[in-house]
Amino acid sequence: MTGTQRRILLAAILGSSIVFLDSTIVNVALPRIGAELPTSFLGVLEGQTYVVAGYMATLAALLILAGALGDQYGRRRTFAIGLTGFVAASAACGLAPSLEALVLARILQGVAGALLVPGSLAIITATFDGEQRGRAFGIWAAATAAMNLLGPVLGGILVASLSWRVAFLINLPIGAAAVWLTLRFVPETRRSDRRSLDWLGAIVVAIAVGGLSFGAIRGQEKNWTEPGAILALALGAVAAIIFPFLMARRPEPLVPLSLFRNVRFAAINLSTLLIYGALYVFGSFQSLFLQGALGYSPLGSALIGVPVTIQLTLLSARVGTLAARIGARRFLVAGPALMAISMLLWARIPSDAQPWRATIEDPASLIPPLDTILGPVAAMLVFGFGIAMVVAPLTTTLMSSVPVDRAGLGSAINNAISRVGQPLVSAAVFIAVTGSFYAALAAAAPGLDPSDPGLRASIQPLNPPPPGTPEVLVRAARIASTDAFHLAALVSAALLVAGGLVNWYGLRSLDGASPKRGAAPAPSGG
Repeated sequence: MTGTQRRILLAAILGSSIVFLDSTIVNVALPRIGAELPTSFLGVLEGQTYVVAGYMATLAALLILAGALGDQYGRRRTFAIGLTGFVAASAACGLAPSLEALVLARILQGVAGALLVPGSLAIITATFDGEQRGRAFGIWAAATAAMNLLGPVLGGILVASLSWRVAFLINLPIGAAAVWLTLRFVPETRRSDRRSLDWLGAIVVAIAVGGLSFGAIRGQEKNWTEPGAILALALGAVAAIIFPFLMARRPEPLVPLSLFRNVRFAAINLSTLLIYGALYVFGSFQSLFLQGALGYSPLGSALIGVPVTIQLTLLSARVGTLAARIGARRFLVAGPALMAISMLLWARIPSDAQPWRATIEDPASLIPPLDTILGPVAAMLVFGFGIAMVVAPLTTTLMSSVPVDRAGLGSAINNAISRVGQPLVSAAVFIAVTGSFYAALAAAAPGLDPSDPGLRASIQPLNPPPPGTPEVLVRAARIASTDAFHLAALVSAALLVAGGLVNWYGLRSLDGASPKRGAAPAPSGG
């Protein structure tokens, strides 16, 4: 590997790293964001949900189109634009004066992220050949795995010691270095032929995902009294219905329906929607529950996820090798089943469980209490074994279900689908969580009207009540938040079981079959 190639690889790694770092740190920062940012239009939990769902919705809607843009107009140019936009949007997030401004900046960050996610691996593919390409992908995978490991811990330290704003501002120096390396060393590459881009398809996807998620979340927040939310929900539903018909009529569709005639491709994408929709959503609600309801410190909340990253790092390659030998189907059924069991363990954690208030300043506090070991840590260990059974077999199955010349498109579609699930599932879980919370609050504190706008504005699910709230309401809110979180865990468990069943029935031809060779690896991140 030459010096220039090393610098190109470093640019791709740094570009991917800010997306990985951002996605892991933001969940840790959500409770502080809700507590410290003023809001005049959005509810606190509503805004916290949009901070994640808004980013995911725009990322998912534009991911496939962004890959085509890079192929047609230049991968270096598209990657550099994405980097610059991501850095600018990160600055806007870090300096946001209100929750509404942060949500808007996150939506813009999702647009830029869509240019980055496929761009980094496309640059590696265009730069390296043969064994060097495999080595480059290995280095990239190791670096991104390290970011998954360090991100939550770094986020917990930064959020606790400095501010939630650092969770976004840390992207600036990393992104600036990546921009310089890209412009200085990365050569321009593009497709030799030019194809029309399906902008209409991308717009319809954005309307469908954004309308359904915003309409459902906003409608529930306003107790279904706001016409704008109902209109958004209707527009999203119409866009979702017409999308497959539009794809059938477009000369060069954003999503070719012919790919879904392959039963394995259709099954693995449906299970991806269910499994990753559940996981992305549960990740954000988990951090809110630990910090906002139980009283964990940001670092304590972040450290809970470290075992999962270690398990992924140690087990994924071994599982991938074994799945290639004996077939992926059994792993893609057992993995979601284990993750569903983990959700059930989360649903047993009581409202009075002792929190882990870990801080860097007090080394003794870094030892977790028994309640943490028997509760969240035990649940995450089970989860880690489950997710390690899914990642490599899912990617291998996906890429073996499409022709080699359409591997990039198949990967982009699957990446988009994995992120589409987050805002859609977020909307459903938000409705369930808020409905459960205010019903439980009214039951625990008789005389409260769960539909009272003032009550809904002052006491929010999975967030601590404001100072001065009577102690009886504080206890009632903690119990109600715990009950609401348990419901979110059960919904996630049901989605994971459904994903496993889809794999069981849709991948029956894979038992004992070795996947085809030669397909490119699926991009990931964000």
